[in-house]
Parts: sequence; C-alpha cells; structure tokens
Amino acid sequence: MAHEHSHDHDHSSRPPVERHCDVAVIGGSAAGLAAALQLARQRRTVVVVDDGTPRNAPAAHMHGYLGREAAPPSELVAVGREEVRRYGGEVLTGRVLAVRPAADGRFRVELSGGHTLLARRVLAATGIVDELPDIEGLASRWGQDVIHCPFCHGYEVRDQRLVQVVTHPMGLHPTPLLRHLTDRLTVVLHGLGDLDETAATALDAIETAGVTVERTDVTRLTTHPDGSVAGVELADGRTLEADAVMVGTRFRARLDALAPLGLEPSAHPSGLGEVLGVDPMTGQTAVAGVYAAGNLTDPSLQVLPSAAHGSRVGAMIAFSLADEDLRARARTSGEEGDWDARYGGERMWSGNPNGTLVAEVEGMPPARALDVGAGEGGDALWLAGRGWEVTATDISGAALRQVGDAAQSRGLDVTLLHTDANAPAAYGGSTFDLVSLQYGSFLRTPEQRGLRNLLGAVAPGGTLLVVSHDQAPMREPVDPAEQTRMWDPEAYLGVEEIAAALAQEPGWTVQVHETRPRPAGAASTHHVDDVVLRAVRTG
Repeated sequence: MAHEHSHDHDHSSRPPVERHCDVAVIGGSAAGLAAALQLARQRRTVVVVDDGTPRNAPAAHMHGYLGREAAPPSELVAVGREEVRRYGGEVLTGRVLAVRPAADGRFRVELSGGHTLLARRVLAATGIVDELPDIEGLASRWGQDVIHCPFCHGYEVRDQRLVQVVTHPMGLHPTPLLRHLTDRLTVVLHGLGDLDETAATALDAIETAGVTVERTDVTRLTTHPDGSVAGVELADGRTLEADAVMVGTRFRARLDALAPLGLEPSAHPSGLGEVLGVDPMTGQTAVAGVYAAGNLTDPSLQVLPSAAHGSRVGAMIAFSLADEDLRARARTSGEEGDWDARYGGERMWSGNPNGTLVAEVEGMPPARALDVGAGEGGDALWLAGRGWEVTATDISGAALRQVGDAAQSRGLDVTLLHTDANAPAAYGGSTFDLVSLQYGSFLRTPEQRGLRNLLGAVAPGGTLLVVSHDQAPMREPVDPAEQTRMWDPEAYLGVEEIAAALAQEPGWTVQVHETRPRPAGAASTHHVDDVVLRAVRTG
C-alpha cells in the first residue's frame, strides 16, 4: 500500500524504479508461470518479467497438454497470468538485460528502461531459440506447415505428403514415428556426408521398411499462391510435392542475461545445441540462488512437461526460502520489504493531501477516519489538522515512522497501525466514519480478504472513499526492449472490483463513481485522471 502510488506512463521522463521481491522470474510462458503460481501460493512476492517472445510463438495451437488440447498458446499464457495474479503475483511486460550479484547476497536484476529488481532468488525460464537450416522459404512457414516435432504437430499432418529434411544423424530419430503417421513420407538427407554406424543402421532400416530416401540437398521450399507449402526443390532440379515439411533444428539457450553471473551453456548430448545445466532435483544452477526451468534445461520438454518442471522448481525455491528464513528465525514479508525500501530513503511525494480527498471531504463533520495505505501521511496529517480522529495504516513500518515524526513535529495526534490490508482482522475490528483508500495498493487474494477488511471497516452511516489512478494508460503497449512496466495493476485490487462488490452487497449507496481530472498539487504530475468512488453504508 502506498500514498500517491505512482503508475507512471510517461516513459521518457520516468526516473528508474527499484523494487524488491523474493523471486524474480525471467520468462512468462508455461514454466515461468507455473513456478510463479507455486511461489505466490506460498506467500512469496514473485515478479515475472516477460518480453513476449516465447519459443512457440509461431504455433496456432499446442498439443499434448491434457485438459487444454489444441488450445492456442496465448490462451494458456492468459489463463496462467490470471491464476498467478489471483494470488498476488505480478507479471511485468519488459525485458531482463542482466542479472548480477548484489552485495547483500541477493541478485540485482537489470531491466529495460533502467529499472531494477532486487531479488532473493532468480528463476530463468527463458527457453531456447530454434535455429533453422539455411533453406530458402523455411522460416516463413515455421510453426505452420513446417514443423519439427511429431508429438507437437504430427497428428495434424497424418496421411499427408510429408517430406522430412534431415540435417544431422539425430534427425533420423523421429522417422519411425513419422512413418506410422503417414505412408507418404520421403526423407531427404540434406548436407549429410558419411553416416556413423548407428545412423547408417537406422537409415537402412528406414529404407527397408519402404520409406523413400533422397541423398541430396534441398535448395528451397516451394509454396502455393496462398503461401502454404507445395513442395521442396532439390539440388538436382527435381521438386518433391509436399503438404508439410518436417525439419530438425539446432537450438541455442537464451542465457545472455545470466552472463554476468558466469553461467554458460553446456553441449546437449544430441550434438544439436546447448542447454543450461541444473541440479536434476532442485533446478538450481551452478550459482546458488539462481534456478532454471523448462526447455532452457531440456529441449525435449513440450508445454505440459515444461509447466510441470516449472511447478517443481518453484516448489524447490519455496523450500530454499523457507529454510533460509528458519535459520534466520525470521518470518519475512517480501511485500513489506518492497515498500520499506521505497519509504526508507528520501521523501517520494509532495507531502500535500490528495486534492480529490480534500474536495470530497470538505464540509464533512470531523469524526473517526481510517487512512488505508497512508504512505508518507499527507492525507492523515491533513485530516488530523482539521479535527479528525485519524488512524493511519500501512504495511510499511518505514512509512509509518515518517508519519509519526511529522505528526509529532506538528503537534497532531495520529494513531499508527502497522498492518497488511490482507491480514486477518487488519483493522482490529474497529469501524470508522470515513475509510479512505487514496491510490492505495494491496495484492489480490482469491477470497478477497483485503476487500472484505476494507468494507468491514466502514461504520453504519459512514463513508468509503476510494481514489485510484485511471489505469487505461497502464494498458497501452510498450516495447519490452526499451521499457519495462514496473507495476502490474492486474495483481492488485482495483476500484472497479470494489464498485462491483458494493453493487452486490446490500446496505450500500454509491454516491459517486466517475473519472475526473486530478486536482493539481501532487508530486506525481504525470498522472492526469482520477477514478473516484464514494459510497455510504446505509445498513
């Protein structure tokens, strides 16, 4: 929670932001999201950074995923993000540029736009990059009718004219599967010289079983007018008609961001590329505290086993954090640490009360007020100065110390309550005539505990006043290579959810629910519009 919590969308003028978390996850596809879900459910602050370049981006559908067979990969990602956010995990659009060790044993995760995450653990789920043979026309049809995996797409090309382009002896490994899927299979040995004994034996078995084998290079892919595959042109001038082409790829581990840690890939036993070595049980790399999951560690993992691997590694990271806390005899809150880090330095905001609060409260008789997410205390101090009996709450002890010092210096009486909005009975069962949530943020929970605490704190006849940033600018697209969005509004309770709850709950009258220009005077001058919700508890 924070006073004047800034969701800046003017990227050209935005200063760099540093945030603290338990775990930074690099990559937001199946493995990364599955790990994040495990960690969020263990009450760990987890931030996923995703640049929108998954390995399976060209594919329209994924296969072999029980319960989601033939679903678009983007659908899985969307559902996965929603599930992670339901437990307070954040998914940021951006790019991790480098991971470096920090002096205190944590990791400094450097992001596009100059921003930083300081994390206790790092999970790399960046995947691998497929490198296609240098054959004209292959790349444009990749993931459509140019395929590489009989389990991912083999059924879809069953009984069709299929040309398999083999560029490495290991490329013969899936050929028996392809022969079972179609009786119209041709194998082309592209760029292959003498085969070793194992490969020669495999090839002999393939030919003996009736599969046509062409020992010549492929020059290009031919297509129909609509762009679909028509065939492959061979070096001797012949063209083999085809409905689909199977081609083996080489692969490269996406490890650039981990280079400052000294982590380097190792050769995969197939000879086709490189992967990042990890402990087979925990997923930890050679650098303690840095983990990896998914096909970054094993190129054979499809989406389902990648998710399963991410889930297991996420659990192992949760164990490592819990063991570390146990040894330190601590029960840490990553969210509290994040806010404490922000409020532990120079003043962030103007110290003025929020203009919308002033406009809405002016004329109300002073009574008991609860300032939720008080931050540096501008609102609480203004209310106290006008005779209100104020309780200021925040998850950050550092913020509340500032409020207390300022109240003492002004001779004002403000009660300080160090609490998490999502804690059971966060406000001690007390009720108030005014409950104010000004640009406050608290993470979602499935049962909406924070929302119930908020509504339950309003006394009969009392007023709930919620003021939020207009989130529309936060949903505008950004180029991840240039900028990282440092906040995920979907992970936090929003004003629209509060309004929806009021509409469903008897005993409330909504007096105002509108978007309006923000009054002048706040430090975050980039912010333009407020969403204002004012409701009275009538029952």
